[in-house]
Amino acid sequence: MTTILAVRHGGRVALGGDGQVTHGSTIVKHDATKIRRLADGKVLAGFAGSTADAMALLEKFEGMLKKAQGNVPKAAVELAKEWRTDKVLRRLESLLLVADKDHTLLISGAGDVIEPDDGVAGIGSGGPYAVCAARALVRHAARSAREIVAESLKIAAEVCIYTNDRTHIEELA
Repeated sequence: MTTILAVRHGGRVALGGDGQVTHGSTIVKHDATKIRRLADGKVLAGFAGSTADAMALLEKFEGMLKKAQGNVPKAAVELAKEWRTDKVLRRLESLLLVADKDHTLLISGAGDVIEPDDGVAGIGSGGPYAVCAARALVRHAARSAREIVAESLKIAAEVCIYTNDRTHIEELA
């Protein structure tokens, strides 16, 4: 499992994730990178779930982005439709969290394309913990989006056994 968090705050969006990879109940890697820049760095994407499945979905999403000429919502809807209906894709077990300068979207194989009302979204086992921490920091601390993501992932790592404190964070203005 993992923790991926997106925070849109102060005119910026940051997307971060922890580095822990588990296999069953064993930690097999501490410093994996689960955040990618797509579309010439204009789109951030993070994944939770099976790594091979997520890589396949990220490739599909990037292809959809090209077809949609960088339109993230359109690419997300097209991916969700194909993911839900394709016999091979619908077996993939992963979630994607994507963001560009205007949108933050959670995409699932159940056909969900969800944009959070408050600009904060999380996926993975530690996602709910990180989201709660981020919402509190957005409301009560004068910090940047990147700082909020960093601190929220640290808090999630203190609570979720499938999350560690070796984080990778990317940011868009």
